[in-house]
Amino acid sequence: MSDEHTDQRSDEMPVTGIVHGVDLALLRAALDEVRPTLISDGGDMKLRGVDERGIVSVELTGACGTCPLSAMTLVFGIEQVVLQKVPGVLGVVACSPAIPELSDLTK
Repeated sequence: MSDEHTDQRSDEMPVTGIVHGVDLALLRAALDEVRPTLISDGGDMKLRGVDERGIVSVELTGACGTCPLSAMTLVFGIEQVVLQKVPGVLGVVACSPAIPELSDLTK
């Protein structure tokens, strides 16, 4: 798969394939493992992309998007699971559609 997918938002990203050395199927499976906990707290997340360094960007939505503890959820919940399950990922960062320079991490 070409790196052209790295310029696209999650709703345009392929479900499977390799982007910058990261297997998207494994990544989505790892995110789906964490998702029920977020949903039980009234939130969720969207995969926004993977940059050339192996940094995954996610958008926390619902209650998670405005929660003061979202940074802890990101680091000790989402990132920890993704790092353990997905080779090639070096970190996970939160992005926001309200701040274009953060939501465009895959460009």
